[in-house]
Amino acid sequence: MLQYRDRVLVNFRDFAFAERGGHGFRWVDVKRFGTSAAADRELLRALVGDVRFRDDYAGGGVDPAGTRHGPYWLDRVTAEAFEPVAEAEAVEVLGNWASGGGEVPADLAEVLEREVFGPVREATGRYRLKDLGRTAFHDWGGVHGEFHEFVLVDRAAGSLSLLVAADD
Repeated sequence: MLQYRDRVLVNFRDFAFAERGGHGFRWVDVKRFGTSAAADRELLRALVGDVRFRDDYAGGGVDPAGTRHGPYWLDRVTAEAFEPVAEAEAVEVLGNWASGGGEVPADLAEVLEREVFGPVREATGRYRLKDLGRTAFHDWGGVHGEFHEFVLVDRAAGSLSLLVAADD
């Protein structure tokens, strides 16, 4: 149902963002998969069950035996925890987060357009991980300043992207 393709990491420090007035510990992690023609909810279930979903996004990477996903215990994140989100809302959330109170440098903006905003606009289905609340946080789940997670389904391209934008 899902075939892992690749991963892209956009690390804002690579663009001297902090030196230009922005918060430099920001990054976007995009895991890309090929998909079958299954319904979006089935794809979300397959994603949550995929080993690459076992990532705490705090430097350790994917842990096949992991029990954490981002700030949450893995068992608290289900396909139903993802809600549909409109293109405009996804772009607004990610744009506000990316600027972080500072102007986004042109070289970073170009990469974000290619790796984040373009895919958000091209997606045929967009889903956002709901705020699962502090009771779903794992033992050190509050480490991220902000944590935004989107799943982008692109039927035309036969792809699904797990997009996490966070800062720490």
